[in-house]
Amino acid sequence: MPRPKKSRHVCNEPVFDTFLPDGSTQAEAVVLSVDEYEVFRLLDYEQITQKECAMQMKVARTTITEMYNQVRYKIADAIVNGKTLTIEGGNYKLCERRANCVGFKKCFRSKCKKLLEESEGM
Repeated sequence: MPRPKKSRHVCNEPVFDTFLPDGSTQAEAVVLSVDEYEVFRLLDYEQITQKECAMQMKVARTTITEMYNQVRYKIADAIVNGKTLTIEGGNYKLCERRANCVGFKKCFRSKCKKLLEESEGM
């Protein structure tokens, strides 16, 4: 029997959930899950490391690497082939501190840096 998947921790659900190519009449869509969106947001927008992203989302770094590769392919497919990009679903849990969140670098970076230093010192 397969092991159940862990929920990935996400700061907030995306404000925008659908992106359409201008003038597109194509009905085909690429679906990005909310947890995949969070990986993309943290790595490319917040510009944190995969290790920090893994700590924030409470999963293994290898999981982040795998998800990021899937995200990059899906976004490339949507852009290159003029498909609609939709963000929905996924296996995630919203962060309890999201009401006070001001971005990863401002509220979690120092905590993660301390955890990283402790784990590397072992």
